[in-house]
Amino acid sequence: MKVVVKKLNLSIFALFVFVAASFVACRNSHSESSDIQGDTLTMKYATLLHVVKHADYTAVSIDNPWKEGQTLHRYVLVDRNKTMPDNLPQGDVIRVPVQKAVVFTTAHCQLLQFLGADSCIAGVCDSRYMVLPTLLKRIADGQVVDCGDGMNPMVEKIIDLQPDVMLLSPFENTGGYGKVEEIEIPYLECADYMEPTALGRAEWMTFYGMLFGKQKEAEQLFLDVDSAYHHLTQLAAAEPKGRSIITERKTGSVWYVAGGKSVIGQVIKDANAGYAFADNDKAGSLSLPFEAVLDKAGDTDLWLFKYNGDKPFTYADLMAEYQGYSQLKAVRERQVYGCNASKVPFFEETPFRPDWLLRDFIILAHPQLQLGSLKYYAPIVY
Repeated sequence: MKVVVKKLNLSIFALFVFVAASFVACRNSHSESSDIQGDTLTMKYATLLHVVKHADYTAVSIDNPWKEGQTLHRYVLVDRNKTMPDNLPQGDVIRVPVQKAVVFTTAHCQLLQFLGADSCIAGVCDSRYMVLPTLLKRIADGQVVDCGDGMNPMVEKIIDLQPDVMLLSPFENTGGYGKVEEIEIPYLECADYMEPTALGRAEWMTFYGMLFGKQKEAEQLFLDVDSAYHHLTQLAAAEPKGRSIITERKTGSVWYVAGGKSVIGQVIKDANAGYAFADNDKAGSLSLPFEAVLDKAGDTDLWLFKYNGDKPFTYADLMAEYQGYSQLKAVRERQVYGCNASKVPFFEETPFRPDWLLRDFIILAHPQLQLGSLKYYAPIVY
């Protein structure tokens, strides 16, 4: 009898284990099923952004561009006109469409203008660096609040605005955002600038459009950008190799030139222009002494750089800055072009309109195509 009881107890135990395992399996199966039921927004070029739409919310995750395999931030977008769903996944909840935002970056202010959502901008940082007449007028009229320096914003002003979200750019090894992280307002880490391609960054506009209730407008704009970019690339590719380009200029004792795999390096490549550092596999900038640039790129045909100033940059300004510039072929042959970023919206427009930058490069590298006038660059005054 004891043996029978023992067998019965073992049978009951085995049944319990089976049921428990089945229950766990069902739970896991349900969890996986929920993920499958989500509608993943397929990205054509963007590599850091992942968006999955569910019935009651949209889950967004951003990869950490500096730590492979790690997530920088998770967000959950919930329709502001609906009741808050139960059992939301991990992430900062943002009610959409966003009605009021504090925007730390000039490029995202410009994008919101492109999308017709600039009325949602309640506050900005670093307005002194912005070249956006309409927005600057709204700031002057008191319709948009200047929240000060982006690296040390006036948190009290942000709190008074009570925005739905803050848009800011993350940077490596900054130790966080200080007081901004302490206030109970979601902050969106706009890591789009870390995408390895120009179109990858531009594609983030589809996410920002979703955030501000302008998804259709954003999707259409991106289709236009993508189409124009590829049309220009094909146009340049049909020509013989174009004139060579070097960008930027000395800062102190070094010259930061674009790596071959950087966005600028790739746009130069797409323009079918020569580039002395095209074989370099760095995605960022190369920090080089002038002598190294002169040795490798001294015979470059075109020299393009950005500057800030109240008047056009001149040859005399170049020589006053550094006499060694006179050794560059582009200087000798008067093929130097400047972009006055304090007057021209280069930083505002090109992140989400890389086709416009590509067009400038093609105009310079392939003048025979006669594509019209330059948008951002102009010859320096000799």
